[in-house]
Amino acid sequence: MARCLIGCGSNQGARREQLDRAIELLGVMPGITMSAVSRHRETRPVGGPPDQAPFLNGACLVETELGPHELLGTLAAVENTLHRDRSERWGPRTVDLDLLLYDELVIDDEVVDGAALTVPHPRMTTRRFVLEPAVEIAPDLPHPLAGCTLRDLLDNISQAHLHVAVVGVPGCGAAEVAGAIADATLARLVHSPAPLPWRPGRGTATDWSAALQACAKPLRSDSWPDDPHGTVADYWLGTFPTAAEDCLTPTESARLAAEHALTTAETVLPHVAIFLRASPAALAERVAFRASHEHSSNLYAELGTAGRSGDFEAALSRLQGRLMTALRCRHRSTASSRPLSVIVVDADDLARAVDEAIAAVEAVA
Repeated sequence: MARCLIGCGSNQGARREQLDRAIELLGVMPGITMSAVSRHRETRPVGGPPDQAPFLNGACLVETELGPHELLGTLAAVENTLHRDRSERWGPRTVDLDLLLYDELVIDDEVVDGAALTVPHPRMTTRRFVLEPAVEIAPDLPHPLAGCTLRDLLDNISQAHLHVAVVGVPGCGAAEVAGAIADATLARLVHSPAPLPWRPGRGTATDWSAALQACAKPLRSDSWPDDPHGTVADYWLGTFPTAAEDCLTPTESARLAAEHALTTAETVLPHVAIFLRASPAALAERVAFRASHEHSSNLYAELGTAGRSGDFEAALSRLQGRLMTALRCRHRSTASSRPLSVIVVDADDLARAVDEAIAAVEAVA
């Protein structure tokens, strides 16, 4: 029997009755046993069309003999019974049942019979309307990617001054997305004081050390603000030891990793990371565009020249994959500076990426 966490929501019609009916139907489905049900909470809509009605949200814990895709199909069947409309993303709905956790299984956008499944749910770690009811019924349930309990995740987004880091490789759009989040949430905006000295195959340890120290300075814990609006940075210090592997010798990389560990111990680590994932073609196009509009000798000018070689897109893609691993795997050398909440946003379309990133941060409130 697998233990699974289900998120429940409704903002159309008789919300409480529909949620109660959905949970009742789910509990009598073959192969499913209802273990616990949270109370309902009224929450404001996050993302989606404007002027939606408030939601009632809750969670339930089930044990099931069904496989993850079978369970997903059962949730969809219950939604269909209660006339769920899927015509608009994040739109109003009679009932919404989300598979949040399936034991400690990790599935990344796996498609079976036309239905895509990602578990853990890719946006649950910043959603207070998900975590509060989940913690009510299963506070010690582990999140397999965060490497902590649901209670820890709720505590993580309940900071007095939240630190959000927008993370990605050159050309991902981190500066634009971070600026938009700060504008929407009134947060303090911290732009990277020094460009990442990422030039595959070359570079000096001195350059990397100087950039690391410059970027650490605005994040020092001894000067950290305490206002409630939070801080949004368009970089993550954990990028340094990962990206430096392309540019430094193994000995130099090890020294930088040691310096990084000492430096980040004196900074406020991100509570939330928004990882911007873009296709190699989109990244190369943006780097080339910036290079053509910046005439001084700088990172983008150099990368723009590199972008005309066949290896450039592959190098960016490899770095992007390693950064993703650094954010998601606790055994990596960056684990001590790794945010608990990581939201992956597709960044080929920057306008849509901005909307998704803002929604992820606004869901913390």
